Amino acid sequence: MQRHQLVGGLLAAVVGATALTGCGLEEELGLDDGATPQSPSAPSGTVGDLPGLPTPAEATEQLSALKVAPPGSMAGYSREEFPHWASQDGCSVRQTVLLRDGENVEVNDDCQPVAGEWYSAFDGVTLTDASDIDIDHIVPLANAWRSGADSWDRERRREFANDLENPQLIAVSARSNREKGDQSPDQWEPVEEYWCTYALAWTGVKHAYGLSVTEDEHERLGEMIGTCAS
Repeated sequence: MQRHQLVGGLLAAVVGATALTGCGLEEELGLDDGATPQSPSAPSGTVGDLPGLPTPAEATEQLSALKVAPPGSMAGYSREEFPHWASQDGCSVRQTVLLRDGENVEVNDDCQPVAGEWYSAFDGVTLTDASDIDIDHIVPLANAWRSGADSWDRERRREFANDLENPQLIAVSARSNREKGDQSPDQWEPVEEYWCTYALAWTGVKHAYGLSVTEDEHERLGEMIGTCAS
């Protein structure tokens, strides 16, 4: 097995890639009760380490620039319209995020984590089995579809589903990811300690891709950004 430190160069290459090639859908993961309570040293969730995360001031400006509109139709939607997870240099995007977001991660020859620790900021639990982790799209694929992605071509959707440069992908517990589903921040929220980072990430992604927000979504994002420390 390789230690996390030995794959640092590979991880940097994958994260820094501007073009992703190849795709493959991950099989559904089984839920497990192997979650442990948040430790005192766990991240506070005020502002996290997601790539491309805007500051509260930047997010406030971005939010004001977003188009406010009712949700669009789900006609024609399928997850297959957003090919994922792309693969580069031997690691899939899913594996890359597991490496990025974990601590003391060990991988096998296929880049699959076989040991490590992951803090799930959505629900404040720490997990030690990669099979209990989902890689969440901060802005869900279905939400993106009904807020503008239905008009994109397949390559734009591939970019969105595999985006390692914006704050779009995060390793969280499978349970919290599936509770969230395709709901927007006015319909589902992570634990309060993560409201700030979650709203910054959601707003940043929607701004980067020119996606719309509903009135309720816009209002709740503003409230959550308001919880950020000045």
